[in-house]
Amino acid sequence: MRVVIQRVLKASVSVDGQIYNQIQKGLLIFLGIERLDTQRDVEWLSKKIANLRIFSDKKSRMNKSVLDVKGQLLLVSQFTLIAKTKKGNRPSYIEAACPEFAMPLYEYFVKCLTVDSKSQVLTGQFGANMQVDLCNDGPVTILMDSKDK
Repeated sequence: MRVVIQRVLKASVSVDGQIYNQIQKGLLIFLGIERLDTQRDVEWLSKKIANLRIFSDKKSRMNKSVLDVKGQLLLVSQFTLIAKTKKGNRPSYIEAACPEFAMPLYEYFVKCLTVDSKSQVLTGQFGANMQVDLCNDGPVTILMDSKDK
């Protein structure tokens, strides 16, 4: 399971030209689910994200978590994070989970992150063609893979 986490001042996700969800200061999280991912991957990532200290304190040091700053969260499914690019020029998505397998883990991720962050987790529309608009704060962008525990 892979995530790209961006500290944002604001972010929104649109479907068919209409804003589906939006947040202000907080985290925009892109989530890619692999075929072999489990609930343990979800639980580990959820706790790490909720407690990740990437927000600035009064001394401008990244010492605060989304919990500490009461930030908002926007989770967007993105199977392309699982792309393999070793051979050729066309990415391979063979390791990406099929929607029937990924959807329950995605929903479980929302549930876990809601509990761990003590905040509502807004989402994109799973499986839809989405447009994401964001203002990255910093910029701060963190990559995490549950296989690298």
